[in-house]
Amino acid sequence: MTDKPRKTSPAKPADSREERLKQALKANMARRKQQARARKAAKTGEE
Repeated sequence: MTDKPRKTSPAKPADSREERLKQALKANMARRKQQARARKAAKTGEE
């Protein structure tokens, strides 16, 4: 009777890790695209 109820964990730890990695990759790619656009705009502005 003194046992505490167990908390249920997310579906699978691997799934949550994959989701986290997918979101991080998406954010990284967006940031890199933005940096590339900024570099291109700066380069065309110099000419």
